[in-house]
Amino acid sequence: MIGRIVSKREKTNPCPAPAPPPLSLKPKRVRSSNTQTQRAPQHVMLQGTYTGSISQARIQSSAMKSPRRLKGIVKPDKTTQTTNENDGRSAKKSVLRFKAATVRVKSKPQYPLITVSDQFFTKFPILGPDFFQVDALDLAPRLLGKFLRRDDVVLQITEVEAYRPNDSACHGRFGITARTAPVFGPGGHAYVYLCYGLHTMLNVVADKEGVGAAVLIRSCAPIGGLGTIQQRRGLITDKPTLLTGPGKVGQALGISTDWSNHPLYTPGGVEILDGPQPEDILIGPRVGIEYAAPEHVSALWRFGIAGTPWISAPKNTLRPA
Repeated sequence: MIGRIVSKREKTNPCPAPAPPPLSLKPKRVRSSNTQTQRAPQHVMLQGTYTGSISQARIQSSAMKSPRRLKGIVKPDKTTQTTNENDGRSAKKSVLRFKAATVRVKSKPQYPLITVSDQFFTKFPILGPDFFQVDALDLAPRLLGKFLRRDDVVLQITEVEAYRPNDSACHGRFGITARTAPVFGPGGHAYVYLCYGLHTMLNVVADKEGVGAAVLIRSCAPIGGLGTIQQRRGLITDKPTLLTGPGKVGQALGISTDWSNHPLYTPGGVEILDGPQPEDILIGPRVGIEYAAPEHVSALWRFGIAGTPWISAPKNTLRPA
């Protein structure tokens, strides 16, 4: 029997220790207090854009390698465009529905549709000067229902205010000046002034010459020449906002302060025609005269036709006469 050559080291240690196991590249496991085994977090960086745990990195790495695997998560741009297109069609349909509804609920004109012809002017002639030469407090309600005419524009007077002599709200309180001289003229003339330098205010002079009284035309209803009225007002509407306010009346007639002292009882220019007498009248305090004496502020010298929408604000201060 051939024997094995034994080294000197084996002679001193006959039971050598086993070779150490190879180094493991697996992450080290850590045991927590609740006896569950979990992987220690290891952070990596993928392409310099993301820092996170290994599990999160794997998801991102997979997404980078095969984008189709995340097809159910990331919606393609086409879907977004389709949604936007659908939204556009929906918005367009809603606009069309809104326009259609606007046409259906459009209100009818809130004024009498009168054909202004020669018969109209025969039935409602120009009023003479004697009609105006009465106290302003008597003339004001008598002007309700009468017609103002200039060219093709015909308006029906629906609201007025009276201003008398010794009235702290009347322009005549300043005496005769270059501006207020027409107020002291004979009844039936026009007194036109600018309010705040913007609004042309038409007044009908009342009473005898030298008295200093007038009636302010506050509101009217359109009877003829609606297109001209809208053009002068710069407002395409048939609602009361077109003529409810003294400045709007002056603008609709196309007058300026040059018309001050114009006789309203002569043909041509601005005329006042006869008209139907209203059945019911509203009365109330005048508007915008807080500077006047208390007894004149509270005086019921404002008049309007009851039942018409062509009355300026405020309406809640008016009551039946």
